[in-house]
Amino acid sequence: MNLNVRMGTITAGLLALTATVLGSQPATTAGPKRIEIVASRFSFSPNEITVKKGDPVTITVRSMDVTHGLVIEELGLRTNAIKKGQPEDLTLVPETAGTFQGKCAHFCGKGHGSMTFTVHVVE
Repeated sequence: MNLNVRMGTITAGLLALTATVLGSQPATTAGPKRIEIVASRFSFSPNEITVKKGDPVTITVRSMDVTHGLVIEELGLRTNAIKKGQPEDLTLVPETAGTFQGKCAHFCGKGHGSMTFTVHVVE
C-alpha cells in the first residue's frame, strides 16, 4: 500500500472514531439545575421546590433584609445569607426520594418560627 492510501485510511478511521465518540455525548453539557430562593421576614420565596433524585441542584439563597439561613437537616444542608442581596450557594444531589422540611437558621424576629421551606425529591 502506498503512503497516501495508508494516511487516508488512518485519517478516515480517526474521523469515524471521533464522530462515534462525539455522537454518543450530548451536544451541550448543562450544569446543575439552579433554583433561587429569596429570604425575607418571615418567608422563603418560593417556599417549596421539587427536584429529581440523583440530579444535582444548585440552590442560591439571598436575603432581602436581615441575616437568614436555610437548614434542611435530613439532606445535610446549611447555608447563611448574611449580607443583604449577596447570594449564598449550596449544592444538593438528593439520594433519597421523599419530602424534607427546612427552616430559617437565624432568629430574624417575631415571625421566625413560620419561616419554613419544603423540598420534594421525586424518582
